[in-house]
This record gives sequence, structure tokens and C-alpha cells, in this order.
Amino acid sequence: ELYCDLIIFATKEDHETPSSAELVADDPDDPYEEQGLILPNGDINWNCPCLGGMASGPCGEQFKSAFSCFHYSTEEIKGSDCVDQFRAMQECMQKYPDLYPQEDENDEKSSKDLEAASMEASAAKEEKASS
Repeated sequence: ELYCDLIIFATKEDHETPSSAELVADDPDDPYEEQGLILPNGDINWNCPCLGGMASGPCGEQFKSAFSCFHYSTEEIKGSDCVDQFRAMQECMQKYPDLYPQEDENDEKSSKDLEAASMEASAAKEEKASS
């Protein structure tokens, strides 16, 4: 897949005439409008603005995989079965530092805490499976 920006230049003449664009009212029957992150049927609303566009872009598929895994996880420690998906998402994001800036030093501690909790959950899962 190729991702690129489209740049359109407008001249002064382009702006001299009034726009002929017609504004379309919001569709009251739009199934995604005002639904939030989780749709009434329990599915994830990938169009929710609350996701900040994470479901699209170069790491969109990895994000969807990790988020879906977490959402549908039935593990005692929710999401403990999703470590591989989150790791793949993180590795993808590191390839695009301009799109997905790394955390600053203030956030580094919380990231390490999250990673430690994830590792503990994974270890607890392995321990539970071996007993």
C-alpha cells in the first residue's frame, strides 16, 4: 500500500467566485453516527473519532488486531493473551516516528510500567497453564 498526501494549490482567481459546493446535512440514519467506540451489537466502531485515526494509516491493521484482541479477550487478566499483537503494533509504529511520535521521558515510566504489567500477565498466564 502506498500512502501519500495530495497537495492542491488554489490561485487568487479560484477564490474570487463564490463556492458552488453544497453542504449535505448529517444522515440521521448513519449507523456510526453518535455510537461511540462500541456499536450496539458489541462490535468495534472503527470509524469512531475517539480512535484518533489509529485504525487507518500504515499501522492500522496492527492496531485493529491488537485492539480487537483486547476487546474480545476473555482472559482473567483482560488482554493478557494479546501481547504479541501489541508488540507487532509497537514495532510497526516505531518504523514511522513522524506519524507515531515516541513518548517523552515523562511518559517513559508509564510505558515501562505498562510493559512490566504486560510481561507479568504473560508470565501469570504461562504459570497458570503449566499447573
